[in-house]
Amino acid sequence: MPPDRRISAYASELKPLLSAKAFLPARSRLLWLPVHLGVITAATLAMVFWTPGVPISLVLSAVIGVSFAGLVFLGHEVLHGAVVRGLRGRYLVGCVTFLPFVISPRLWVAWHNRVHHGNANRSGVDPDAYPTLGEYHSSSSVRTATDWFSIGRGRLRGLTSLLVGFSIQSLHMLFVARKRGYLLASQHRLALLETGLGIAFWSGLFAVLGPARFLFACAIPLAIANTIVMAHIFTNHSLSPLTQVNDPLANSLSVTVPFWVDWLTLRFGFHVEHHLFPWMSSRHAVEVRRLVVKRWPERYQSMPLWRALLRVHHTPRVYEELTTLLDPRTGRRAPTLRARPVT
Repeated sequence: MPPDRRISAYASELKPLLSAKAFLPARSRLLWLPVHLGVITAATLAMVFWTPGVPISLVLSAVIGVSFAGLVFLGHEVLHGAVVRGLRGRYLVGCVTFLPFVISPRLWVAWHNRVHHGNANRSGVDPDAYPTLGEYHSSSSVRTATDWFSIGRGRLRGLTSLLVGFSIQSLHMLFVARKRGYLLASQHRLALLETGLGIAFWSGLFAVLGPARFLFACAIPLAIANTIVMAHIFTNHSLSPLTQVNDPLANSLSVTVPFWVDWLTLRFGFHVEHHLFPWMSSRHAVEVRRLVVKRWPERYQSMPLWRALLRVHHTPRVYEELTTLLDPRTGRRAPTLRARPVT
């Protein structure tokens, strides 16, 4: 296997081969904002004024949940600067798109854009990476989270993290952002304020809708949105090795899905491509993939989403070594994708 390469090395080779329009902001993506907000509003009002039975309410919950997730995928692109270039515009759209999960846009930019993208799957630095064996043994909270709540090792209990994983992770990041240096004290206070305003919004909606309607209009949709978002997040890096050099072809995995899922998720599954050009809209990811596969076919990693999720479910989540996953309680081991060809 050739040595890892930095993102800049790939980008310098690929950028001259990409069309100029690939680097322009994809402003038409903003049309998804009124679409999702309209769907959410219409479905919620239907529950209020129509008062359908449980089966139809569950269908409406699913529709709202898909739009909640859709807002997150849109906000992800917007806050990377792929849709709106102005910082104020990005922030305003980010406030709306991340409201279902009550995530501060400034927290997301610090945690995801700067720290995660700058240190993908680097142990002890990437906030989204699973722990090493040393981290597992040295922290009781890490052991508890890994043994009881993480997906993997064939444990059905871990699948519950699909339902709440994104919400729990974002709340955890809010609490540790200042301590870890993701946000300065003043920015952290603003992130706390923004989170508080989001909680106040949903609390007010709870008071207006009442417990039963809130369950179908907000709580169940949030669990559905968590599942959709986490199904992609779990497969982004969890099967890949830890790397000291931030090489997306080594530490990231792209997943393939039916065309309609690609459409609804704004091609979020093109994750290797996204890490190569984070500021580029994923509408151009197919063009990037074609060039990457042509130049580095032996390094590019991709598989269907369902297969990646099954592999995540059946493998441990602690890194014994860079390319070996371990279950410390049973001694079961599994190779990461780089140690075993993608099939």
